[in-house]
Amino acid sequence: MGKLTPTNPMLPVIQAEEDVLTRLKEFVQDKEAFSPNTWRQLMSVMRICHSWSTENSRSFLPMLASDLRDYLNWLQENGRASSTIATHGSLISMLHRNAGLTPPNASPLVFRAVKKINRVAVVTGERTGQAVPFRLEDLLELDALWSGPASLRQKRDLAFLHVAYSTLLRISELSRLRVRDISRAPDGRIILNVSYTKTIVQAGGLIKSLSSQSSRRLSEWLSAAGINAEPDALLFCPVHRSGSATFSITRPLSTPAMESIFANAWRTVGAAETLSPNKGRYKQWTGHSARVGAAQDMAGRGYAVAQIMQEGTWKKPETLMRYIRNLQAHEGAMTDIMEKNTLDHNNTK
Repeated sequence: MGKLTPTNPMLPVIQAEEDVLTRLKEFVQDKEAFSPNTWRQLMSVMRICHSWSTENSRSFLPMLASDLRDYLNWLQENGRASSTIATHGSLISMLHRNAGLTPPNASPLVFRAVKKINRVAVVTGERTGQAVPFRLEDLLELDALWSGPASLRQKRDLAFLHVAYSTLLRISELSRLRVRDISRAPDGRIILNVSYTKTIVQAGGLIKSLSSQSSRRLSEWLSAAGINAEPDALLFCPVHRSGSATFSITRPLSTPAMESIFANAWRTVGAAETLSPNKGRYKQWTGHSARVGAAQDMAGRGYAVAQIMQEGTWKKPETLMRYIRNLQAHEGAMTDIMEKNTLDHNNTK
C-alpha cells in the first residue's frame, strides 16, 4: 500500500475564508447596484460594528447571533434611535448575505432583542423625528423677497426651492438634474425628465412638471447663470463669492451646500427663534423639509394618499403617514362621529 498523504486540518477553513473574500470582492465590484447613500451607510455601519467587535473581542464576519444581540443593545444604550438600530441590523444582514454567510439576524435571539429594543423605545417615549415642513406659504413669501432684482445666489436658491417643493424630489435627486433634462410644454411650462429616484430605478424614469411661476424662476436662474446652452451642465451649481456661477458637468452641489439653501431661507422668513430640537435635530428647515411640506399641503387640500405617494415616489403608505399624521389627527373617524353626535344633540335641545 502506498503512503497516505497527510492532510492539513486547516484547509477547509482556509478555503472557506477565500470563498468569503471572493464574494466580498464581487460585492464591491457590483456596488453600483445600490444607491450611493445605501453604500455610504453600509461603510459607516461596518466601521462602527468592526470597531465594537475589536474592542469587545467579538467576531465581526461571520457575526454570531449573540454578538449581534449585544451590539444592537450597545447601540441603544448609547442613545441610538430604534430606526437607526434597525438600519444597522439590516445592513449587517445584507453584508452577510452577499458574503455567502448566514445572517445572524435569522436567529430568535436577535429577533427577541429587536422586539425588546423597539418596546423599550416606545415605552420610554421615543418618537419618530420629522423635518420641519417647508410649506407653500413659505415658498411664496420667499418668492416675493428673492424675485426681481436679487443676487445670483438668491436666484439660484429660489429656483432650487421652487423645484424642490414642486417635484417632492430628495436633495440627492435634485443635485443630479441637468439642463438637458428640461423640455417645454406647449404653454411654456417646464417639464423635467428625472432619470431615476431612490425608489424608482427603471428605463424612462419619471416626468415632473413645474407650475408657470416655478418655471419662470428656474428659467431666470438658468439665464442669469449663463448655462442655458450647456445641455450637460448640472441644473444647480455653486455661485462664487464674486457673483458668478461655476457650472459643472461632474460635480453636483454637495449635501451641505443644499442644506445651507434651506438654512438661509429659514433665516430669511422662518420662525424668529430656533424650534425646540426634535430628536436632537430638526431645529429649522433641512433638505427634507420641502418634501414634508408639499406632502402636508397636498393632504390638507384633500388629495388621496395614493396621489401623494405617486408624487413623492413613496412605496409604503406608512412612510407617508408619518409626514401627515399630525395634520390629519383631527380627521379621525371617531372624532367625526363624536362631533356630529354632539352637534345633533345640541340642536335637539
